[in-house]
Amino acid sequence: MRRRAGNNSAKEKSMNGRIARGLALAVATAALCGGAQAQDKWPSRPVRLISTSVAGGNIDVMCRIIAEKLSLRLGQPVVVDNRPGAATVLGTAEAAKAPPDGYTFLITIMSSMVGNRVLRANLPYDPVKDFEPVTQISTGNVLLVGPAGAPYRDLKGFVEWAKKLGRPVSYGSIGVGTSLHLFGVILEKEYGVPLNHVPYKGEVQATTDVMNGTLDVAWVSILIAKPLASAGKLRALAITGPKRFVAWPELSTFAEQGFPGFEMPVWGGAYLPAGTPKPIVERLSREIVEVLRMPEVSERLIAMGQLPIGNTPEEFAENYRRDFPRWEALIKASGAKVE
Repeated sequence: MRRRAGNNSAKEKSMNGRIARGLALAVATAALCGGAQAQDKWPSRPVRLISTSVAGGNIDVMCRIIAEKLSLRLGQPVVVDNRPGAATVLGTAEAAKAPPDGYTFLITIMSSMVGNRVLRANLPYDPVKDFEPVTQISTGNVLLVGPAGAPYRDLKGFVEWAKKLGRPVSYGSIGVGTSLHLFGVILEKEYGVPLNHVPYKGEVQATTDVMNGTLDVAWVSILIAKPLASAGKLRALAITGPKRFVAWPELSTFAEQGFPGFEMPVWGGAYLPAGTPKPIVERLSREIVEVLRMPEVSERLIAMGQLPIGNTPEEFAENYRRDFPRWEALIKASGAKVE
C-alpha cells in the first residue's frame, strides 16, 4: 500500500509539473499573440506627433503637411503637439519618455540629435539609445536676412558694415546649439564679424524683430523669408548649402559670394521612442515615405525650402551616424557653447 501511495505521489508530481509547464507556455503564447495582434491593429486610436517648433515655424508647417495625409493612410487622426523650447530639447525629451507603443512620434531638426549632443553635458535624452529612427524627412537650407532698409545689399556689404558698426551685430536663431546658431558662430569665427547671439523659440518672432529694428539680422527658412522678401519687407543676403535652392534660384549661396564654410545642409527626421516594436517602426516609415512621394506634399515642402528624402530606418540611422562626426568637429572647431 505504501509503495502504491508513493507511486501515485510521483505520478501526481509529474502530472502537476506538466500542467504547470503547459500553463506557462499557454500564458507566454497568449502574451506573444496579444502583442502581435496589438501591432497588427496599430493604430487603433489617434497618434500624437510632437513638433519641436512653435506654431507657424518651419518644422510645425512640415508636421502639419505630413499629418494631414498620414491621418488618411493610417485611418486614425495624427495630432500635432507643439513642444518648443531650449533649442528643441524640451520636445525631444518629451518624445523620448513616451511609451514605446507607436502612439507618439517626433519630427525634429538635426540639432536635436547632433548639435545638442555635443554642446550639452546634461542632455535629458540619449539621441542614439532613446530613439528608433523612422525616416529622414528632408534636407534644407537656411538664409541670413536683414531689414529691408539696411545700408547693405549683399553679404559682402553686410560684413563690411558689421565690422565698422562699433558694436556686436545681434543675430537671431531658433536656439542655442542649432545649426542656425552654429552658422552664426562660423561667420564670427571664420570671417571676423562681431556678433551677439539672441536665441528665440521660433523664427517667426526673430523675423518680426528684424523687421521692427529690435534685431539686426536672423537665420531663417525660405518658408518665412521668401514671402516677406518678395513683398519688400525683408532683405535676403545669402543661402546656405552647396548650391542654389530650386525654390529660390536667384538667391546666391555664401560660397558664391566669397564666404565658403556654409555648405552642409540641415535635415529633419522622424523618430519613435526606443523599444517600439519593429513592425510599427517599419509601417510608420513606409507610410511617411509614401506621403513624401505625393506630388502635392513634395511641392509644398520644396516651396518652403525642404527637399523631400524618405528612406528606410536603417538608411536614416546610417546617415545621421555619418553626419554626427562632421558636425561634432565643426562645432568644436567653432568654439560654440551653450550660454
